[in-house]
Amino acid sequence: MSILSDRDIQEYMENETLGIEPFLKKNLTPNGYDLSIDEIFIKKTNENIKDGLAVIPSQTWFAISTKEFVKMGAMITSQLWIRSSYARKGIMASFGKVDAGFHGTLTISCFNANDESIEIPIGDRFCQIVFEKLETLPSELYDKKSGNYQNQRGIKLKK
Repeated sequence: MSILSDRDIQEYMENETLGIEPFLKKNLTPNGYDLSIDEIFIKKTNENIKDGLAVIPSQTWFAISTKEFVKMGAMITSQLWIRSSYARKGIMASFGKVDAGFHGTLTISCFNANDESIEIPIGDRFCQIVFEKLETLPSELYDKKSGNYQNQRGIKLKK
């Protein structure tokens, strides 16, 4: 397995092996792409915030949906990593792999571990997606293997 560079990401997008919509060149990093916040759901207050600032109370679970709709090719998987600026504020997030063949926005489970409320602007860059090329073609892609969240948009907590 190898990690895609910024050049690889652009090449894979040109030949439609990978998709990021919308794509902003300024969000491209040397070895990934910064995903931004489209929506935040705060369970404690039952709020869905899509504009302005979300104020996350201390010791509170919340979910984020990415603005970007990603299209993983048959030979592409990825990992998500929180941006250090959010980790330094006390935000913890649960990240997994994005499977080969997945298409959709991403829902990220988060927790404000800080003793104080934290303001998070909608549209801010929250995490980096790092793409990896598989060595062999999987026997089945995401849509056939489980596909529970294929083509999702917005926050999806369970299916």
